[in-house]
Amino acid sequence: MIDETLLEAEEAMERTVEATSEDFATVRTGRANPALYSKVLVNYYGSATPLQQLASFNTPDARTILITPYDISAMREIEKALSDSEIGANPSNDGKQIRITMPDLTEERRREYVKLVKGKAEDHKVSVRNARRKAKEAMEKAAKDGEVGEDDAERGTKELESLTKKHVDRIDDMAKRKEAELLEV
Repeated sequence: MIDETLLEAEEAMERTVEATSEDFATVRTGRANPALYSKVLVNYYGSATPLQQLASFNTPDARTILITPYDISAMREIEKALSDSEIGANPSNDGKQIRITMPDLTEERRREYVKLVKGKAEDHKVSVRNARRKAKEAMEKAAKDGEVGEDDAERGTKELESLTKKHVDRIDDMAKRKEAELLEV
């Protein structure tokens, strides 16, 4: 019972760490990165469709992204979605593909991105702590109902704290790396 609860909690925490990594990839640094556009949704025939499903991406140099739509009729909607996104890039359309040249980040913009990363990291750490709380409540309930012994529940709680610390530390490390990447000129 305790081991199953710990395993479920660890899986939830791992998913949170993966989501953190994906979330941080969408925060812009000075380099062109197609992952920036993974959360951009395009109004494609009336439904919100991820941009990754509508176009291919190329990065011919460190500051340029070329987006080639699979369906040319979606070009205008893709361009509109890119302009409305919070990435802060201006798309230019040549009729066949969309070119985005990433502007240099100002010091002020870098600081805003650092704040954004810290906020996202804190949100993900809260998710890890929620998984801990849920598992701890399940263990306490099992101990109270007599399904497991008090010693087993205490051991499980200690292991749970260790798991939580490990995952929170991983999120902190990811945030520090992203912050250093953002502040790198």
